Amino acid sequence: MPKDRPNILFIMSDDHASHAMSCYGSRINRTPNLDRIADEGMRFDNCFCTNSICTPSRAAILTGTYNHVNGVTTLSTHMDNTLPTFVKDLQASGYQTGIFGKWHLGQGPAHEPTGFDDWAVLPGQGLYHNPTFIFPTEDGSERRPVKGYVTDLITDMSLDFLRARDAERPFFLMCHHKAPHRHWEPDEKHADMYLNEDIPEPETLYDDYANRASAAEAAEMRMGVHMQPLDIKTEIPHELPEMELRKWAYQRYIKDYLRVVASIDDNVGRLLDYLDDEGLSENTVVVYTSDQGFFLGDHGWYDKRFMYEESLRMPYIMRYPRGIRAGSVNDDMILNVDFAPTYLGLAGLPAQEAMQGRSFEPLLRGETPADWRDRMYYRYWMHKTHHNVYAHYGIRTMRHKLIYYYADALGSEGSIDESYAPEWELFDLEADPYELKNIVDDPANVDLVAELKAELHRLQAEVGDERYHLDVD
Repeated sequence: MPKDRPNILFIMSDDHASHAMSCYGSRINRTPNLDRIADEGMRFDNCFCTNSICTPSRAAILTGTYNHVNGVTTLSTHMDNTLPTFVKDLQASGYQTGIFGKWHLGQGPAHEPTGFDDWAVLPGQGLYHNPTFIFPTEDGSERRPVKGYVTDLITDMSLDFLRARDAERPFFLMCHHKAPHRHWEPDEKHADMYLNEDIPEPETLYDDYANRASAAEAAEMRMGVHMQPLDIKTEIPHELPEMELRKWAYQRYIKDYLRVVASIDDNVGRLLDYLDDEGLSENTVVVYTSDQGFFLGDHGWYDKRFMYEESLRMPYIMRYPRGIRAGSVNDDMILNVDFAPTYLGLAGLPAQEAMQGRSFEPLLRGETPADWRDRMYYRYWMHKTHHNVYAHYGIRTMRHKLIYYYADALGSEGSIDESYAPEWELFDLEADPYELKNIVDDPANVDLVAELKAELHRLQAEVGDERYHLDVD
């Protein structure tokens, strides 16, 4: 076991899209403290989730397995806390472990955090203001309200953990922010940001869903149309024509979204400053990511779930002065199931045999293995529930994306038991980066479609998932 194993600070937000971070070239936001991580470390430009919804993504990160393996396929399938996780391995090897903030993997004795020396988590989504936290006790857990703003409080608890640590042992700390999850409630410090500004609109705000599978038009997550007054903080003028309503709602939505992100950025700065002040920065791996992407008015939507880029793509920036060259950018494909084996490897530990991800330690050194993946498998199970998004799976390569809307609950817990005719979508991400033109039926693409279908089925078999019975070659 290496004597000087790195500390690991894993900061994760909820629903923070990479295109709302200035280190990713955002047109709408400045995130100076997040940029510090990227500028002093590595920015990954092709990090993807394997299921774009909170609970499943968090389970994939902890276990290093796909959701059909860990059993956490929807928001209703909570994680069995006896499952092996990389955190338990770190703890067993001498790491001090803690998690503070959003857990969202279930509540009660069978689902609360295990493998952590200390923790305090929000019940469910939690509140932005004066939230209740679940704290461990000698004989279980208890809930207590805590006065303050949730992003500040989570950071306060994380800093308390760091101050109380044994300086002779490495630490692994998960600081899990609720923000910027719906309903985007800013604190007083940031409430007046952008008051006299118009935020640039996304290129696809007025998408009419033509030339695509029916799933796109069926989704109920359109700006204004499917929002609640709580989202906008005022009554919604539904009498407006839809495209005018989208324009009106976008400005109100995105400003609150950016305000709660600004609080995250400030609090990330507090953690980075603590590491600097304590002389810990050199030997501490700092990660910032989110559990999935998010639609920021893209395609006229808010929320996530779809395999489209804005939802599929995760921000991932990582600083480790001893192991990563400052200012590095990587465009290799990494997945959320890769996080677990990577952190174990950095701690000098082997990946668990059951883990399906792969350590990307070589990428941190600027080395891409010859057999590194250039395609990935995705599956969204939660058919129609909440935003009427149809169940689907698909493959993304470095250039193309093939999506199959099997549109059937298949008995999945947390789904609605209705089925529709399956449909395919194919996008050329180079020619059509905003995924506006489905080219699956173009005769010129017959061979490409056959090739991608075969590769999709190969990836399914590789990870142990099953294809839908109507998915025929």
